[in-house]
Amino acid sequence: MSTPTERTLQAKIAAHESWSRTPDRAARTAKARDALLSKFDRLVDPDGLLSPEERAYRAEQARKAHYTRLALKSAQARRRRTRAEGGDL
Repeated sequence: MSTPTERTLQAKIAAHESWSRTPDRAARTAKARDALLSKFDRLVDPDGLLSPEERAYRAEQARKAHYTRLALKSAQARRRRTRAEGGDL
C-alpha cells in the first residue's frame, strides 16, 4: 500500500507523461475552456433573455471579476503566510 505522498507523486508522473504525449494541448483543453466560458454566460443570463452582444459583454465582466477576486485572495494569502513566517509585509 502506498502513502499519500507516494500516490501524489505517482499521479504527477502520470500527468507529466500524459502531457508529454499530447500533440495539441489547446485541443485537449478546449472542452474545459468552453465549459468555463459558458458558465459565465449562464451566470449573467440564466434565462437567455439578453442579446448575444450584451450577454458576451456581461460574461466578460463577470469573468474579469472572478479572476480579480482570485488574485485578491491569493495576495491576501501570501501576505498572511509571509507574516506567519516572520516577514514584515
